[in-house]
Amino acid sequence: MKTDLTDTTSSKINKALVLGRRAIGTPAVGMVLTLVIVTDEENAYDALKAANDASREHPSRTLVVIKRVSRSPRDRAKARLDAEVRLGADASTGETVVLRLYGEVVDHAQSVVLPLLLPDAPTVVWWPVNAPADPANDPLGALAQRRVTDTYASEQPIHELTGRADTYTPGDTDLAWTRITPWRSMLAAALDQVVCEVTSAEVEGEEFNPSVELLAMWLADRLKVPVRRSTSAGPGLTSVRMESTCGPIVLDRPDGSLATLSIQGQPDRGVALKRRETAELIAEELRRLDPDDTYASALRYGLDRLDEESKVTAPVAPAAAAADPAAADSASASASASASADPASAPAPADPASGTAKAPAKKSPAKKAAAK
Repeated sequence: MKTDLTDTTSSKINKALVLGRRAIGTPAVGMVLTLVIVTDEENAYDALKAANDASREHPSRTLVVIKRVSRSPRDRAKARLDAEVRLGADASTGETVVLRLYGEVVDHAQSVVLPLLLPDAPTVVWWPVNAPADPANDPLGALAQRRVTDTYASEQPIHELTGRADTYTPGDTDLAWTRITPWRSMLAAALDQVVCEVTSAEVEGEEFNPSVELLAMWLADRLKVPVRRSTSAGPGLTSVRMESTCGPIVLDRPDGSLATLSIQGQPDRGVALKRRETAELIAEELRRLDPDDTYASALRYGLDRLDEESKVTAPVAPAAAAADPAAADSASASASASASADPASAPAPADPASGTAKAPAKKSPAKKAAAK
């Protein structure tokens, strides 16, 4: 059931919700929370679809706040509120109100949303895109117990992640952190299977992905070891390698679906680690409405500290050095330098004609070169 309201008010929207519930035969309100989605017209459809899918697990009243940009100065001076009320099958298991704000009312969205919040129920605000720099101090964010952002959707994800650490308030969370929940669970389970000490770690993923940085900061904060980050073609996170006293522990996911867990002395195991849809991420965030202390600790660890700690990571393994041409060139250069310093210790070059090694050169020229 859909009801369109043009140039309306919050009281008329509440009245339309009551009449709509009576019309479909469900006068009681069975919602467990209010989900406020602050987005633009371009991303409203995808965000609302994800919220409707998540409402099957968490029946909620969904308020979609769309701030429309007026083209002319006359339109910007005129305040107007349009609403679309959806109930029943059109709103999945909850209630949906799409609010379109025009003119001066755009700067006072909280006054429109406040009368529509469910009484005695928690409120969650989600910004799919264009999240404020300080969500807790935003007029809409101040109404909520939980504030959900997504740094992956921003233009500068890593810079945005640093800003989230500076303005963190209990109740803030990010979908970039939610995406690595299966990775954190699997890595913690892998460490429970061995009795050893982790000495260093490496996280590999696509460039400018905040989930890579958050997973690296979580490992560094929990294990107290230096963590390197390396880039790959993706998708998302592709590999985590932990060096330990019992051998390497590797969780590799090259295709974004099936991962392989490798532990020294144990057979490799396939692990379902597919990339999740936005609806699953939102549903996970709505399961807990208390502050996420683990996220706060990892976020406050800081990217600067992570970079400093990664500089003292254990040297690259010989196999990795052989696969890296730059490392091989560096090794040959150091070998040449040592050979020029001590000619007697350098191996004799082979004679291509006879297949035998040539006799070492006379020592007097070498001594003169060394003296120079």
